[in-house]
Amino acid sequence: MGRAPKLAESTREERVSYVRDRYRCIANCDQCGLCQLFHGQDAEHALSAYIDGQEELTAVMMSYRRR
Repeated sequence: MGRAPKLAESTREERVSYVRDRYRCIANCDQCGLCQLFHGQDAEHALSAYIDGQEELTAVMMSYRRR
């Protein structure tokens, strides 16, 4: 999978593609856990600050860990 694209080095489309591939829902919450991680939001909505180029992915993910 590789590392998340850096904001300065990627397009919005590349970031959307990364989020869709990396945080793909497998429709089995017991195995996946993404629903719990993102508090019931889909990954694209939860990571919109990263996708829109406002914050790096690590900063957005840290905000979810603090909640």
